[in-house]
Amino acid sequence: MKTKISIEFFPPQTPEGVEKLRRVREELAVLAPEYFSVTFGAGGSTRERTFDVVKEIAAAGHQAAPHLSCIGSTRENIREILDDYKKAGIRRIVALRGDLPSGMAEAGEFRYANELVEFIRAETGDHFRLEVAAYPEWHPQARTPADDLAAFVRKARAGADSAITQYFYNADAYFHFVNEVRAAGVDIPIIPGIMPIASFSKLARFSDACGAELPRWMRRKFESFGDDADSIRAFGLDIVTELCQRLLDGDAPGLHFYSMNQSSLTLEICKRLGV
Repeated sequence: MKTKISIEFFPPQTPEGVEKLRRVREELAVLAPEYFSVTFGAGGSTRERTFDVVKEIAAAGHQAAPHLSCIGSTRENIREILDDYKKAGIRRIVALRGDLPSGMAEAGEFRYANELVEFIRAETGDHFRLEVAAYPEWHPQARTPADDLAAFVRKARAGADSAITQYFYNADAYFHFVNEVRAAGVDIPIIPGIMPIASFSKLARFSDACGAELPRWMRRKFESFGDDADSIRAFGLDIVTELCQRLLDGDAPGLHFYSMNQSSLTLEICKRLGV
């Protein structure tokens, strides 16, 4: 059976970035992903750029899934965005809580992702397939794992069709999370998020900020390579390919690649996996 994959982009800020992403998308299209997703800045700060990328993906004949975050938003502007996406023929949305924009004290009319999912369902019925976020190593702002699991269950029961996880490098965390979700009576597919490793220093900073664990043995091995970019790339490819294979062997329903608007690592990992 063909492995389902999806690939995430962020909206470029410059004309050069737009052209580069166009090339990257064409290179990754050979993998026949189920869809390309496009991130959405805090409080809608990248709304137009996200929409531009999504429209171009759709015009090229691919499925596009814009992210939509609700913190800092109103029902009216979310309604406008949903209407724009319906007119553009978009049928899938990644519905997220998102981060509070810098300098903004109030969350807006939505506080949690389940409220956004409920609103989209009330406004558009089943027009959109809705993806939500999942955190196998628990959301960094959650008080306890039980609280985070309850939040996920609320999102699922509000009308989510499937979930995409934060990236991780510990397969057991993913399998444990899926078991907990199933025990709570939720059966939506939970797609593991995969972060290829291009630069360990950047990955370490990002992971520390978002709460994704980097196992000590991985950190020590990467640190031992110093500035040897080739060794870092080779070790990273081995680590991530082995992770993906274990997830697929454990019946993960697909893989969602955080491409960081690059193609080479995702292509190589999928080649090694036979995707």
